[in-house]
Parts: sequence; structure tokens; C-alpha cells
Amino acid sequence: MFIHPDTFLVLANDRRRELIAEADEVRLLTSAHRARRARKALAVGAQPTGTLASCEPSAAVPAR
Repeated sequence: MFIHPDTFLVLANDRRRELIAEADEVRLLTSAHRARRARKALAVGAQPTGTLASCEPSAAVPAR
């Protein structure tokens, strides 16, 4: 069974578009993940620790 050349070309172009769209999606998600990780690292480093009093007295007791 043979596929008509035009049909084969359409299938090949569709597959190529799918691969390009998938690569774009991965690139976009990777970029967003890196940006989120960088923002999270900045936020963690910028937060002062130990300046607020705890509402719970048991939270101030060190673990033994």
C-alpha cells in the first residue's frame, strides 16, 4: 500500500510542527522553572530570621 506524496508531505509537516511546539513548550517551562527557583532563592535569602516573636510558647523551646 502506497501513500500519496501529498498526504505523506502533510503528515511530515504536521509531525515537524508538533516537534517544534513540544520543544517550545519544554523551553518555556524550563525558563519559568529557572525564574521561579531564582525568585525563591532571593526571597529566602532576603527574609530575616528570628526577628518575630512566636505566638506559641512551645515553639521557642529548642528541640532536644
